Amino acid sequence: MNSLFVKKGDNVKILAGKDKGKTGKIIASDPEAGRVTVENCNIIIKHVKPRGAQNPGGKQKVAGTIDASNVQIICPSCNKTTRVAHSEADGKKIRVCKKCGASLDVKVKAEKKTAKKSAKKDETAPATEEKKTVKKTAAKKTTVKKTEEKSDNA
Repeated sequence: MNSLFVKKGDNVKILAGKDKGKTGKIIASDPEAGRVTVENCNIIIKHVKPRGAQNPGGKQKVAGTIDASNVQIICPSCNKTTRVAHSEADGKKIRVCKKCGASLDVKVKAEKKTAKKSAKKDETAPATEEKKTVKKTAAKKTTVKKTEEKSDNA
């Protein structure tokens, strides 16, 4: 099993190829092939065959893969491109910036947690009450129909 020094969600700078110097976020990684897909970089045109009325064919612009050795991670704390060092914290192996020593893993996890918390806060209590009332009205309609059918049959 191969492993990469970059993960999905990391900000990276491209070091080689037609998009050299661009920065972007990793949207997919393939550790077996040693390749990553960077957002809005290495754009290729993919020809798609039509698959019915819902899926028309044509040319689609898609982000292609880049070899993982051609990208370098950008440290979120010092905003510099850096190599990745490994350290141990709380019994877990974490990735660390070689230049400033800041953790590269903790900030991504913290951002995910805050995003989940904010999503939960966005859901308000009145919205859940509306869902409940819709379910109740639907239940009432079905019971009314059943009683009408029973009276018609009698």
